[in-house]
Amino acid sequence: MGIGVSVILMAVGAVMTFALEVEAQGIDLDTVGIILMIAGALGLLLSLVFWRDGVPWAARDRTVVREEHLL
Repeated sequence: MGIGVSVILMAVGAVMTFALEVEAQGIDLDTVGIILMIAGALGLLLSLVFWRDGVPWAARDRTVVREEHLL
């Protein structure tokens, strides 16, 4: 899950929790919205943690060894 999907999940969850005034039989839309916001927040956190360019402990300097064979 990327950053964009996480933000969309959080936005949809917020709309479901705070903006909808609809009653659905058999399902609590507020709870579904909270679950979507939590899933989006966790996805965003994991995306930022595992994003290789943004972490300071990533191995940025790599050594490339090229061997040339002369004829």
